[in-house]
Amino acid sequence: MELDGSTIPASVLAAVEAEIGESLRVKQAFLRQCSFLVAKIAVAIAERLQKGGKLLLFGNGGSAADAQHIAAEFVGRFQFDRQALPAIALTTDTSTLTAVANDYGYEEVFARQVAALGSGDDVTVGLSTSGSSRNVLRGLIAARARGMLTVGFTGLSGRELVSLSDLCLCVPSEATARIQECHILAGHVISGYCERVLGRSAVHISMEG
Repeated sequence: MELDGSTIPASVLAAVEAEIGESLRVKQAFLRQCSFLVAKIAVAIAERLQKGGKLLLFGNGGSAADAQHIAAEFVGRFQFDRQALPAIALTTDTSTLTAVANDYGYEEVFARQVAALGSGDDVTVGLSTSGSSRNVLRGLIAARARGMLTVGFTGLSGRELVSLSDLCLCVPSEATARIQECHILAGHVISGYCERVLGRSAVHISMEG
């Protein structure tokens, strides 16, 4: 059966429009409140990569998918062909994840990988919409112990993540879907900036504040 506008119940259309409208409302608040911080994170990551560092990303569930998505933009390409940029999502190696979870507990699955792969020139990005995921927090603690730059992606109530992050992006929402939508938007903005700066000749941009 082919569908046209007359076959869609008004209540369904209203629900869809309300969901999209709420997403736009959160993104407008994100634009006003978080643009400078996204720019600051982008510059900080680019500077570390210019010095030979790499990007390590991790999270759970949808945040794991976001970590992998952002890593793929760096290693592959975002908008144009250029040199590969070093980024690793610590959510993809099932043998390591299950071994560490089995032997040390699930809270250590990212911290153990950070200890194995991280160095002082690197950047860790821990993604947690709640800001209270223990394995993400433990991963950031391990990164700080190694002198790495720690970046958090969370939501309005993510205070624990804020305390462990040198730079923390707090989306002005408590709705998981809205937070994740802004996280991947920020990931795209950061990927695009790093691609322009590191993938071809570009004027270096520094920011204060």
